[in-house]
Amino acid sequence: MKLLPVAPLFLLLLTTLEARPKPAGLALKCRTGPLDIVFVIDSSRSVRPFEFETMRQFMMDIIGSLDVGPNATRVGVIQYSSQVQNIFSLKTFFTRADMEKAINSIVPLAQGTMTGLAIQYAMNVAFTTQEGARPLHKKIPRIAIIVTDGRPQDRVTEVATQARNAGIEIYAVGVQRADMNSLRAMASPPLEEHVFLVESFELIQQFGKQFQDKLCGVDMCVVQEHGCQHSCVSTPGSFHCECNPGYRLNADGKTCSQCGAGHVDLVMVIDGSKSVRPQNFELVKQFVNRIVDLLEVSPHGTRVGLVQYSSRVRTEFPLNKYHSADEIKKAVMEVEYMEKGTMTGLALKHMVEHSFSELEGARPLSHNVPRIGLVFTDGRSQDDISEWARRAKESGIIMFAVGVGKAVEEELRAIASEPVDQHFSYSADFTTMTHLVENFKLNICPEEGKGEMEIRSPCECEALVQFQTNTVAILQSLTEKIAQMTARLEDLEKQIATKK
Repeated sequence: MKLLPVAPLFLLLLTTLEARPKPAGLALKCRTGPLDIVFVIDSSRSVRPFEFETMRQFMMDIIGSLDVGPNATRVGVIQYSSQVQNIFSLKTFFTRADMEKAINSIVPLAQGTMTGLAIQYAMNVAFTTQEGARPLHKKIPRIAIIVTDGRPQDRVTEVATQARNAGIEIYAVGVQRADMNSLRAMASPPLEEHVFLVESFELIQQFGKQFQDKLCGVDMCVVQEHGCQHSCVSTPGSFHCECNPGYRLNADGKTCSQCGAGHVDLVMVIDGSKSVRPQNFELVKQFVNRIVDLLEVSPHGTRVGLVQYSSRVRTEFPLNKYHSADEIKKAVMEVEYMEKGTMTGLALKHMVEHSFSELEGARPLSHNVPRIGLVFTDGRSQDDISEWARRAKESGIIMFAVGVGKAVEEELRAIASEPVDQHFSYSADFTTMTHLVENFKLNICPEEGKGEMEIRSPCECEALVQFQTNTVAILQSLTEKIAQMTARLEDLEKQIATKK
């Protein structure tokens, strides 16, 4: 099921945490429904009594901003520790007063932290139509808000994936001791809109302040006929159109034209370790081919090489092996999974010393063709990566790092080029990593290589021709105006001479 864009709605709800429950006037002003929302609250023994009181207030503050009712927003609450307890279902209460009374009566369980079990319960019980959730065909967003202060004692990645695939949008709110990797494994993509970490329980009351600009925001892409060919992006009081990777926005601000990428030498280094698993390795190959789809592959355009690593490193094909996207994609799908360890440092060394050599098809540095390395990994490296990550960047290779699952953010950042935030991406699991392709932009349109072998981008050529045409037209107009002014001056001089 394709979910509705409810991220802005949740950000809206979080703004209500700036203070205690708001007057009824604000709640009416900020109608958001209908939604089906289930709070999944950690009441393990690590949550101290005053901290649980803060979570209690957290829920009531959000509920205070909602337009609740049987045909509007429905709310349910479950708490968990070593077991899961249903406080009230989506069908139980339809007034804020009844919900707040039930929340105030919660007695914490004070046992372990079985977050995966709680997600399983939310999926199998809390979000069923029997418990009050509206049928999926009505397209009412199903939102789970998980609040936790620690690391789960059970596995969350697989069950969270199942829940998301079942149509539940998951927001993971971590407080104080919460594990960031676990939050990412639970949350829906994009992670930057679904994962939140609050430093302490004392600060959770002010948690919503950073979202004040989105308070009562309206999705302008929904309320107006935007006319965007590819995608519409809502902004306060307005909107703008954006194009898919490989396209540029035309002068009308709505339609898109395909652009030729500036030619680059791209080497992709993919993790073939045992932890990836065979079925996920097939998804990695699909990921690689989606990137190839962004490129214009040719001997004088973009060249692509592929390296796989585990406990050893193997060049699947060098930069000078294939000369078309179809050839590359076919070769990628025929790559065999290596398994075994995760020697990312060894893979980086191989890439620097071999993959970007002229012997394997890299163009000479004097040609100024950008060299781009993309490293894909799903876990912590078993060897040191710092030296060869540094050498790669010092040698002029633009490094991108893509992490999935248990990948270590510190390692991804060490691999990535500056600015780091634009050169590394992360996905909680393999099934949702396709959105990372959107973040990976290999000089699409703007900055081509400036080499002596360069074939200029059609988009850039069009821009230069248009600029030249406009300039000539302006000069012609100025010349005509100067001629007219000169003629008028001559007439004035004649008139003055006649009067004398």
